[in-house]
Amino acid sequence: MLNKLRDPELGKRILAKLVPLAQEVAGHLGRPAIFMEVCGTHTMAIARSGLRSLLAGSLELRSGPGCPVCVTSQGDIDRVIALAAARHDLVIGTFGDMMRVPGTNSSLEQERARGARVEIFYSPAEAVTFAAGHPQDEVVFLGVGFETTAPAVALSVAAASSRGLENYAVLSFHKTVPLVLENLLSDPELKIDGLLLPGHVCTVTGRRAFDFVATKYNVPAVVAGFEPVDLMKAVYLLLKQVAGGRAETVNGYPRLVREEGNNKAKEIMREYFEPVNVQWRGFGEVPQSGLALRDSFSFYDAAVRFPVDVAESPPPRGCACGDVLKGKIVSSDCPLFARKCTPLQPVGPCMVSTEGACAAYYQYEWPKAEV
Repeated sequence: MLNKLRDPELGKRILAKLVPLAQEVAGHLGRPAIFMEVCGTHTMAIARSGLRSLLAGSLELRSGPGCPVCVTSQGDIDRVIALAAARHDLVIGTFGDMMRVPGTNSSLEQERARGARVEIFYSPAEAVTFAAGHPQDEVVFLGVGFETTAPAVALSVAAASSRGLENYAVLSFHKTVPLVLENLLSDPELKIDGLLLPGHVCTVTGRRAFDFVATKYNVPAVVAGFEPVDLMKAVYLLLKQVAGGRAETVNGYPRLVREEGNNKAKEIMREYFEPVNVQWRGFGEVPQSGLALRDSFSFYDAAVRFPVDVAESPPPRGCACGDVLKGKIVSSDCPLFARKCTPLQPVGPCMVSTEGACAAYYQYEWPKAEV
């Protein structure tokens, strides 16, 4: 199956239909159509496949708030860095992407160099295993992600509880996608002709959770997979809707996404988490779009057990990550891009994360672009 989805000849045949349709739609609109992908993995896949350049002049693809590390607010970044700096008796567990994300004055990587105990884990379950093997250490796992990772973090709390571990806690920065899309689509300044919906998230939420994109905002949407043929198919389905003057939420990833999603995963999230107001980089506060551990699991809530106070901090000066995440500009429009902000010396999270729009553009597209 994967070989077929990566087949260059099949891709060429789809592209032969895709480009004329994109040109037809551009002629009808009087400009290239603008589609936004709402998934960091899509951002990387689009850049790596060269799809953006293949459609240049006929269709514009922009990144949105699909990178969980990137949308984590500056205040939340500063909070976990402050915790690592103040409590060297704690082990801060995190996915690798968070290590080099710059806070206002430091990063987890810098704090580890100064003596903080920071460990990279590849899953929450690995963090629980570490806590079980190090009973003398307090382990705080940093929960960053959308509906895709939240169930695994909830299960880590369940595992710690069932094993009687008292040295494990979670600092939840989890967010949910539908409400931030409501925020995005309500912005009158943003002109988007279609959305590529996140396939990973939709395996949990289901396609139906995003019906509102079409029914409420009259914007075509397609749930997309991650292989080149998946992406071209999704773009083609969006173009067909725009050409026909229709707006529907279509499942273009039926081999994994169902109408109602994964009910077990959703049940686990509801059991362990409750919705809360949360800050998103570039969007400000989005009501009820965050996930905090319920009071009944407060013993495993690091925000309760290990509180730290940090002052509200603005984004890094000159960094345009917020505008990139809202699709208002592309990465190369940021005045810092490839000048003061590079993968070796990142200013904002969009250049750090493996799902960041700026990192993707720099790695795969920037040498061919004017900066």
